[in-house]
Amino acid sequence: MPHRSLVKLLLATAFFVYAFCINHVRAQEMDPRIDWDDAHQWIAPGPNDFRGPCPGLNTLANHGFLPRDGKNLTVSVVADAALKGYRMQQEVVTLAAKLSFLTTNDPVYYTLDDIKLYGVIEHDASLSRHDFALGDNVHFNETIFSTLANSNPGVDYYNITSAGQVMHQRLADSELNNPSIINTEKELHFRSVESAFYLSIMGDPLTGIAPKNFVQIFFREERLPLAEGWKRPSTPINLTTMDLLTSQIAEASNWTSSGGCPWIRLGPDQPVSIVQGT
Repeated sequence: MPHRSLVKLLLATAFFVYAFCINHVRAQEMDPRIDWDDAHQWIAPGPNDFRGPCPGLNTLANHGFLPRDGKNLTVSVVADAALKGYRMQQEVVTLAAKLSFLTTNDPVYYTLDDIKLYGVIEHDASLSRHDFALGDNVHFNETIFSTLANSNPGVDYYNITSAGQVMHQRLADSELNNPSIINTEKELHFRSVESAFYLSIMGDPLTGIAPKNFVQIFFREERLPLAEGWKRPSTPINLTTMDLLTSQIAEASNWTSSGGCPWIRLGPDQPVSIVQGT
């Protein structure tokens, strides 16, 4: 009957469109062909470009995956940049990208400089920045970073164990020198996620092993070490890989709270709000 032929045609067309869309999305995620020599070559930020306390986002801007001026950021802009630059799935970065809107009064965009606001994502005991109460919490600090740089002696890689040990030592340093330190479950989570980030981006998201020279270039120069042999991870970085590394690193850090309740700042001119448990 004619209508049966029409149904078959519609089904075949729908299947073709579905397959095309799925393959297109997979191609975007899997295709390693990126113009590293032109559109995504590393360019140091200029005097009018914004950068912030996150080396991962700064690196994406320096390579042109994010706007090179560090402005006009949205959730979709950040998610797309992380996917293309790091093979990091949207689900991994969405929460942090949404929280970043608490750092600005602009309802549409935020900048890399905005996210320096202490108490939203920015926290104490950073791997490469001073605590907010002690000085410059935005720019790279070699003295702070030396704890990570010198960790895991005798081998040429960092791993889950060394990442946890670095977190433990950095927290101890902050507790010793910063009487205003905030160190609750919230800060533990962000710090553990950040350690899982650098191991995943610069190394293997499944094993958490990353070459030292790659990690050190990433932090010190905010550059992808392409000339040194770095390639995007062959395994996509997703919630499954990140959650596992994050929990393992947190456990390896032997974390204890410095007291107080988790809190978050609700805006640049807003008071803090206690994060209620569930």
